[in-house]
Formats: sequence, structure tokens, C-alpha cells
Amino acid sequence: MIAKLSTLVAASLIAAAALSAQQTGYLKTKVDPGRAGVFVDGKYVGPAGNFGASRKYALAPGEHKIKLVEPRYEEAEATVKIEAGKTAVLNQALKALPPAKGPFGSLHTEAADKYTAVYVNEHFMGHAGEFNNHCQALKLPAGEYTVRLDPPNGQPGQTQKIKIEADKTVTVK
Repeated sequence: MIAKLSTLVAASLIAAAALSAQQTGYLKTKVDPGRAGVFVDGKYVGPAGNFGASRKYALAPGEHKIKLVEPRYEEAEATVKIEAGKTAVLNQALKALPPAKGPFGSLHTEAADKYTAVYVNEHFMGHAGEFNNHCQALKLPAGEYTVRLDPPNGQPGQTQKIKIEADKTVTVK
């Protein structure tokens, strides 16, 4: 009796997994630069390089609005059609913007998840892993800013007002 029940449970799980796979499609990105943030239907899902050759992002079938953001490049938007059981690939090369004018200071971030989105004055700037050690920081013109860190897991982020001074570093946790 237990063996039959185990077999029935296993068969049910396999059928549920197969049904779930039929109701899911995938997105891969081939974006230059790969550090550009990928937003799917307004939600940050990580840097484009994460969804390249070896990984893909699961999505419900249908049309989805994709936005690519990298602060040194023009933003790009596209609509992709996701089909159940298939993988759509978004190919995009972003156009570089002219360099910012100084004097500059630096923003250093510390977050539990390196893919935590970093926003400066409500503009996506990258993920915390890009600005989190002595060799990496976000260079910003001197001035006052509002910085928001949003984890990719949907938990609430935190916001902090900072002042960037020339040749100095501010750390946001």
C-alpha cells in the first residue's frame, strides 16, 4: 500500500513539473554591456550578463516589456513574446552617452545580496556587487543625492540621503 502511494505521489509530482514546464517560457539576453540592468514588466531581475549563455529567466507565456538600463548608456526598451516551453533571446547593443563632468566623489555600497539594485535619484545605476570593495565604487559628480538599495528578492529596500564631495567616498549600507 505504501509503495503504491509513493508511486502515485511521485507520478503526481512528475506530472505537475511537466505541466509547470509547459506553462513557462524563458528569456535569455545578449546585451552589450552585460552589466546593464534588466527590468521585466518594471521589476529589476538582475544584470543582463546573468541571462546569457548558461542561465535564463523564467516567465509566463505572453508579451513582456523589457527595459535595459546602464547609466553610461541610453536606455533601451523592447517587447518580447514568450512562448511556453521555448526560450526568447533579446539581442541589444546600448548606445554610449557622453561622459559626465567632474569634480567627482565616490559611492560605495554594502548589501547582503550582490545583485541588490542601486538607484541614485530614482535612476538605476547598477547592482551593489559593482560598487562594493576598495577597487570598485560609483563615481558621481559632487552634490547631494538620494540613494536607494532594492534587493532582487522583493523585500523592501532602504533609502538614504547622501552628500558626495570631490575626491571622497561615501558608503551606503
